[in-house]
Parts: sequence; C-alpha cells; structure tokens
Amino acid sequence: MEAKIENIPRVTAFIDEQLEALDCPMKAQMQIDVAIDELFGNISHYAYAPGTGEATVGFDFDEAAGMISVVFSDRGVPFDPLGRIDPDINAPAQERAIGGLGIFLVKKTMDSMEYRYENGKNVLTIKKKI
Repeated sequence: MEAKIENIPRVTAFIDEQLEALDCPMKAQMQIDVAIDELFGNISHYAYAPGTGEATVGFDFDEAAGMISVVFSDRGVPFDPLGRIDPDINAPAQERAIGGLGIFLVKKTMDSMEYRYENGKNVLTIKKKI
C-alpha cells in the first residue's frame, strides 16, 4: 500500500485481525500496535521524502515458538533504525537529542528487531512472543 500516515489504521487493522485470531494477549497487541504506528509512520515520513512510495507489511506466526513476526519493507532511502544510539532517558529533557524515542520504545517492547537492506529494499522485522 502507499506509505502514508492515513494508512496506519489499515495496517493496524490487518495485524490486529491476525492477532485476535491467535487470542493474542491484549498487552502484547497494544505493544505491537504502538510499534506499527511508529514504524509505518517513520516509513511514511522519511522513506520517500518529499514524495511517497509503496510499503509492504507482512505477518507470520511461528506456532512452535509462539512468536509473531511483522515485516515492514519499502524501496525508500536506505535507513537502519537500529544503527542509532539509544537515547539517554535519564538525562534531563533539555539535554536530550530530539527524536529516537519511538524506535527505543519499540526495541524495549519487542522481543527482537532485525534490519537488513537487500535487493534495493529496507526490510525491518519485529518479533513478539505471545
């Protein structure tokens, strides 16, 4: 679909439908929803700036491990969100760098995050045990 902020509810609804079919705990679903908002939002804002482009969101469930995977891919500007240094959340607000809290929150609430750039695509995978 087009990587636009307006499509975040559509992406979230798609993933929530999959999670509900698996009886995913509400806490985990809410954490995944926040991650979708942050990650799809970042793709929408930055991957194709100042224009727009396509993004793909996929879902997988490894039943044996009880692990869900959500994969975001786009052909935008190469960007590894995991390459950034985590913000110092203990520093006074006026001393903190702007940005980075959303990715930090996603890293803290997911069991794993992986990034790779292959075949001209950014591919970011988040995993959560449910």
